[in-house]
Amino acid sequence: MKTYLHAFAMCQSMFCAIPCPWNIWDEKAKDKMLLFLPVVGLEIGVLWAALARLTQLLSFPALVRGILLCAYPFLVTGCIHLDGFMDVTDAVKSWRDLDRRREILKDSHVGSFAVIHCILLMLAQFAFFASGTDNHFILLFVPALSRCCSALAVTGLKPMSTSQYAATAKNKKHLVILVIMLCIIVAAGFLCCGIKAFALVALLAGYGLALRRGYRSLEGMNGDISGYALTIGELCAIAVCAIV
Repeated sequence: MKTYLHAFAMCQSMFCAIPCPWNIWDEKAKDKMLLFLPVVGLEIGVLWAALARLTQLLSFPALVRGILLCAYPFLVTGCIHLDGFMDVTDAVKSWRDLDRRREILKDSHVGSFAVIHCILLMLAQFAFFASGTDNHFILLFVPALSRCCSALAVTGLKPMSTSQYAATAKNKKHLVILVIMLCIIVAAGFLCCGIKAFALVALLAGYGLALRRGYRSLEGMNGDISGYALTIGELCAIAVCAIV
């Protein structure tokens, strides 16, 4: 039990900017850390949905509400997933050979492709939130599902040799647990949100397509590709939530 508590604290500290009272690192808990990524996502989702509800109750102007809800998921994670989105975009859009694409992925400099796509991402997300929606409760499930997808992808797919997960042994039990968690999140979304839960279906589709693009282009899985697919998947969910 202590190892799992350490794994949760490590996951919270690494993937969320909300302060964690336990500042700890336990190598024995490292392989269990991703099991708690959907839990951290649920925590992020609760605050996201609460912020959306608050802006609605206080009758914030549409543009103010849009920028607050757009910025929240990036700020609450310390932009760690947005960084992955930009890195992978630069690498994939370079259309260079595999070795060069991987070099670009790890390059600390920001390329023009990353900047352009980041601006488009922000504008799209802002526009969808500013357009308004009558049910923000779905935002509770979106980060939990996107992070469940990321945990599954990192756990199940072949990692790149340079990935921090390359040395982590694959655990089939963890895959089963994550699949069960994914099914529970989707089922709960439909039970609580009705037709709005099709945003979760859009998330799964967007995540899958983005993951396929990044994984095939770079021939391996790592945290950057996870962030890339997560960011695109959440955008797809927000788009459907605003339209439906």
